[in-house]
Amino acid sequence: MTPRSVLRRLWAPALLVLLGVGVGGCTPDAPSTVQSGADVLAADGFDAVSGQRVGLIVNHTARVDTAHLIDRLHRAPDVEVGALFGPEHGLRGTAAAGEAVTDGVDDRTGAPIYSLYGDTRRPTPEELEGLDALVFDVQDVGARFYTYITTMGLAMQAAADAGLRFVVLDRPNPLGGTSTAGFMLEPDHQSFVGRYPTPITHGMTIGELARMIKEEGLLPGLEDLDLTVVPAEGWRRAMQWPDTNREWNPPSPNLPTWETALVYPGMCFFEGVRVSEGRGTDHPFLQIGMPWSASAARAVVDTLRARSLPGIAIDTATVTPTSRPQAAPSPRFEGETLHGFRVSVTDRRAVAPVELGIHALHAVYHQAQAVGDTTFISRPEHLTRLAGTDRLVALLEQGARPESIISSWQTAVGEFRDRRRPYLLY
Repeated sequence: MTPRSVLRRLWAPALLVLLGVGVGGCTPDAPSTVQSGADVLAADGFDAVSGQRVGLIVNHTARVDTAHLIDRLHRAPDVEVGALFGPEHGLRGTAAAGEAVTDGVDDRTGAPIYSLYGDTRRPTPEELEGLDALVFDVQDVGARFYTYITTMGLAMQAAADAGLRFVVLDRPNPLGGTSTAGFMLEPDHQSFVGRYPTPITHGMTIGELARMIKEEGLLPGLEDLDLTVVPAEGWRRAMQWPDTNREWNPPSPNLPTWETALVYPGMCFFEGVRVSEGRGTDHPFLQIGMPWSASAARAVVDTLRARSLPGIAIDTATVTPTSRPQAAPSPRFEGETLHGFRVSVTDRRAVAPVELGIHALHAVYHQAQAVGDTTFISRPEHLTRLAGTDRLVALLEQGARPESIISSWQTAVGEFRDRRRPYLLY
């Protein structure tokens, strides 16, 4: 890749943003397949990392056509794969949520595999020794509490400390680039499932986030980081995943379909309360099972239907979680038959995922009060981590309406949209 082609690929999307081209909220016309940053890098013969010994932070989503990026780089004549780093769910994406990822050796390349989801959450100086660059290529889902973006930021810090280039191969945000909603993360509630002061849905790609993390100093020590973002080609902000014409490759075991990823930023709230969030079933996050009567489940459905939530249909469901080794080895309420509800997407462009989650959580919370379930908010600390604030639990307990909860974040989200503007590439 010549210096001119590098500049063209890296700055052309930013120029489109400055000129106001291709960033509107209109329904996109996408007859061709969007090319990921990895596709772009491969099409240019991997020139951007030519002559370098690289470490790869990847999982099973790092595909180039039908091959894995690891294998494509291993076959490239002027690139050496020196180390591999696995985020949550592991290098091949088969570890269950929260399961520690172990070290090892890659059979094909002989490169050592280091875990970034165990005792160590960022590459160590010893693991980076002898490398020239770290390359990050992992499909994100667009939610603040999805851990891949925390892993990226910590790896950026490690690269800066070691004086290495950090190369992000960008990929589309499956939710699109306009969805920004949810409480802003407050400093006192930072964790591995929430590291940056963004709304729950930030509407940014991983490459755009990397630029913002560095330039805004969202993590310390990045002032001198040599950051390169290889943009995707053909993606526009109004595009949701089906508009990209790319096959859905589940980024983690409990997001088997794009529709699941669409509702996940709001329905994930149910991890913090005493229900089944659908893990251990065919429809995680799309169905909720409650340990109450069928009539209680019907009352929740009636409440949600009366609110006419956009883009979805709500029906009663019977939920029986079972053990699934790669997705939910020990799901909550394993083997129990629960009554609950199922969410079906009827108009994907109309769905507001975080707002949906607030309405659903509010309806179930009030039904818990009606049946006398005093232990419903069973994991308040986790619900607070997901929300990024303790205000969600407080507002529920104070009897706030869902519309009031949603309106409480609007001003801060508007300020965030203004602040993110300089870092957008599309």
